[in-house]
Amino acid sequence: MKTSTATVSIAGDLGEKLAAIAKAGFDGIEIFEQDFISFDLNPADVRRMVADHGLEITLFQPFRDFEGLPEGPLRQRAFSRARHKFDLMCELGTDLMLICSSVHPEGLGGIDRCADDFRDLGEIASSYGVRVGYEALAWGRFINDHRDAWEVVRRADHENVGLILDSFHTLGRKIDPDSIRTIPADKIFFVQLADAPAIDMDLLYWSRHFRNMPGEGDLDLPAFMDALYATGYDGPLSLEIFNDEFRRSDAEMVARDGHRSLINLMDDLRRRSDRPLPSLPVLPDRVDVSGVQYVELACKPNDMSGIESLLTKVGMAKTGTHKSKQVTRFQTGDVNILVNSDADGRSFGLASEHGAVVSEIAFATPDAAAALERAVALGAEPVSLPHHPGEQKIPTVRGVAESLIRFLDPTMDIWASDFEKPVSSTAEMNGVHRIDHIAQTMGYNEMLSWTQFYTSIFSMAKSSMVDVIDPEGIIRSQAVTGHDGGLRLTLNGSEAQRTSAHRFVADGAGATVQHLAFAVNDAVEMAEHLHQNGFSILPQTENYYADLAARFDLPDVFIAKLKSLHILYDEDDSGGFLHFYSTVFGNGLFFEFVERRDGYDGFGAPNAPFRLAAQRRMTAAASL
Repeated sequence: MKTSTATVSIAGDLGEKLAAIAKAGFDGIEIFEQDFISFDLNPADVRRMVADHGLEITLFQPFRDFEGLPEGPLRQRAFSRARHKFDLMCELGTDLMLICSSVHPEGLGGIDRCADDFRDLGEIASSYGVRVGYEALAWGRFINDHRDAWEVVRRADHENVGLILDSFHTLGRKIDPDSIRTIPADKIFFVQLADAPAIDMDLLYWSRHFRNMPGEGDLDLPAFMDALYATGYDGPLSLEIFNDEFRRSDAEMVARDGHRSLINLMDDLRRRSDRPLPSLPVLPDRVDVSGVQYVELACKPNDMSGIESLLTKVGMAKTGTHKSKQVTRFQTGDVNILVNSDADGRSFGLASEHGAVVSEIAFATPDAAAALERAVALGAEPVSLPHHPGEQKIPTVRGVAESLIRFLDPTMDIWASDFEKPVSSTAEMNGVHRIDHIAQTMGYNEMLSWTQFYTSIFSMAKSSMVDVIDPEGIIRSQAVTGHDGGLRLTLNGSEAQRTSAHRFVADGAGATVQHLAFAVNDAVEMAEHLHQNGFSILPQTENYYADLAARFDLPDVFIAKLKSLHILYDEDDSGGFLHFYSTVFGNGLFFEFVERRDGYDGFGAPNAPFRLAAQRRMTAAASL
């Protein structure tokens, strides 16, 4: 199965687009006419450049307003334009052109009239050794449904005329994709894929600005693909993505996301199919994560004592030191925090400039090698790190910004192989028993990319995007959660330059983990314990607790206890949620402590604006 993408899908000139597309692993490109016209190389040179990148031109597009025109100059001009484009295609070395359904104001429409036009064009195309594919635009004046486009192709009855399907034009108009099943595979010349968020707006505007990669939106791509493969289609799958954000984002990132989305879509299709599909990739299963094995903080040596004091107040015990690096293990329950102060460490320079940063996250998986294989097949960057004899060689990929994601499985006991025997500690073991979730902050334009990264590689589902009100603007937040809650992540970004999320990325150590949430058995007991240890809890306003009494039917004595300890509260139909925060340390890090009651599965999103406002107050007070 060949993978392809339209050059219009990513930013840059044609040369930059080709480099990014080739690096991502695509087999071919749809060359968008405007990209070619605005480029300063002739067709023969472009043909060589495409080949030098190991690509082929799978499609030339678009050719507009061809069919259904009245006899006379308009129709003659349409055929003349087609001949010019056929000459160009021969020079470029491609044999297929996309013709999209007409929106010409003087078009006459009519299935038979359109079929006659395509039959005549097919004869001309045959003389050039090229083919034409007809696509029904969702906003076409007369033909806006692939079923009508197929009827035109069927009546044209020419071997050089076929159908081009586009998932957006079918699903965006809510056309049942099962209607594709009856179309002969050899008459489907090409398939374009795009997803889109569920937005009620003009079809043309929606298509031109809000398409995204398969799996990033709300269209039923699986149903479309199931119907397509029921025909026996085995031609290229290509992305045609019009998205304002993508066109101003890093071309390599967008191309990599696109290739990942296609490979993941094909893998899902193979798994759903009740018949062999040998042309589709075979990948290891999605990665199940039973929990976070450890989180590593990188810091300067002279910051070590402050970090140790903070973790000790939380109740973590120092339980080991690394055999070959300046790394200390702190532990409580199933939580392991590694503090890396090694001057030769990968993130030492980052920590020296900005303060403590999260440099690694290790996930507990059933099979670390298979996890790495799937991740790399889906575009993750493998990272090889040095290790001493006897130490574990941990499969690793690049995570958000400068951070790493490590894969560990039950055969890899790093505490025995890589760490010295436990050292003495006076810290109290207490109610913190595991990491509940990890909040990652990133550039706003990276959020779709990392959501796709996690949901395609791991057994995770995404929630709806939510807007969080920061005193300085809007922060977008997307939660991705493992099927058993073993891994929960919140991904956050903002275009507003003064929000805490944007400043964390721009002014700190780049995009990485902004806070760690610890699961506790009893939030009240934990807050009291931390107060006694001199731990700084983020204060909340009296107004918050007055509003809490109005929002929920809670006993006064309970609200008073929450207020005295600065604990926030939320609830849904399942249960309640108690949580509170530390003040900020390092490069903008902070801790959260959460208690989930009776099946509550959210993240306390209604309270996020109050946390953000409290952090802003503390920042302002510190600057006085």
